[in-house]
Order: sequence, then structure tokens, then C-alpha cells
Amino acid sequence: MDKFFDTLRSIKFRRSRRRVVAGIAGGIADSTGWDVTLVRIGVLLSFLLPVVGIGLYVVAWLLIPYEDGTIALEKLVGSAR
Repeated sequence: MDKFFDTLRSIKFRRSRRRVVAGIAGGIADSTGWDVTLVRIGVLLSFLLPVVGIGLYVVAWLLIPYEDGTIALEKLVGSAR
């Protein structure tokens, strides 16, 4: 599992400190250069799609590292051991 989490850390995308909920929209805005408000509106609109919007957001929340490199899923799996 450590190799999987190290691979996730190697990607450049990170959650942003400019967060309202989990920092996913802020991270997308930071990495693409888009306006954070427009990205947040896009994320909210994606929630109208059945399963896809909320499902992808939860997966992103679990897998995308914070700026310090920690990953939510790794914390959850680590605490289950």
C-alpha cells in the first residue's frame, strides 16, 4: 500500500488551503489557473449528476494529498490496523 500512496504523492495536484469543504475545488483552481469561484460552481453543478458528481468528489477527497503530503485514505487505513 505504501507504494500506492507514494505514487499519489508524486503527482503535482494537491488540495488547496483555499477550502470551503475539502479543498478539491481550490486545488483544481490552483493547478489549472482557473478562478476558484468558477471551479466551485462547476463542482456544485456536477453534484446534479447521479452518482458521478458526489462519488468522484468523495474519491478525490480520499485520494488527493493535502499540501503537507498526507492522504485521508492512508490515515483511515492506518487507523484500522
